[in-house]
Amino acid sequence: MVSIFLRSLVFNVLFYLVLVFWIIVALPTFALSARAVFVVAGWWAQSSVFLMRTICNIRVEFRGIEKIPKGPLLVASKHQSFWETFALLQFFERPIFILKRQLTWIPVFGQFLVKTNMIAIDRSAGAKALLNMTRRARDAVRGGAQLVIFPEGTRTPPGAPPAYKTGIAQIYVTCGVPCLPVALNSGLFWPRRTFLRYPGTLVVEFLDPLPPGLSRDEFLSRIRTGIEAATGRLVEAGQAEQAQLFGRVPRPAS
Repeated sequence: MVSIFLRSLVFNVLFYLVLVFWIIVALPTFALSARAVFVVAGWWAQSSVFLMRTICNIRVEFRGIEKIPKGPLLVASKHQSFWETFALLQFFERPIFILKRQLTWIPVFGQFLVKTNMIAIDRSAGAKALLNMTRRARDAVRGGAQLVIFPEGTRTPPGAPPAYKTGIAQIYVTCGVPCLPVALNSGLFWPRRTFLRYPGTLVVEFLDPLPPGLSRDEFLSRIRTGIEAATGRLVEAGQAEQAQLFGRVPRPAS
């Protein structure tokens, strides 16, 4: 565990130094299109994956990339870690994330979120926030974007009971585009609420897209069932790998 602590410490210091470096590199993109910002963000994601591999011995595997449809799309991803909020950027031409409004208040970084038209919502606004989010999501997708949303609304640790929000069904029905489910096990290796990073194989799996036109209830049932089954399989495999490495499965803070 001492080795994990030291590796995690070095990784986190370098991760944020690299983030500052890419923010500086990206500053000229304020005068360019949002596409330029996404290019630099992709470099940040790739460099972070490199640091994970070389420092923390976390291998990253992406499965099912060939299943990603072209054009307007709704992407529904499991959310266990901060990691997927930037790692998924590199797979889409015009990714738009739904995120909490407070993130746009971060100096410089928040301005990049505004520049790239991320959809910031005020969670305290209730139904009004949902209506505004749905309208902006519809407009973004009809403009050719790929909308990335975390159906549970927040990070959940591996094994936690799923709590899918009905808002994603409303967005799906309103947008009328395919939905790409995404399963992962990132919470085993980059857990929330701790700086520790555990070695192993982090897997992201793009599942079969759901076609547009499903009813709200059928869509929500299929998206939840598909993501949870695949995520459960990936988590089980990751835990088995960790048990071999440590003789047990690490228990990070939940």
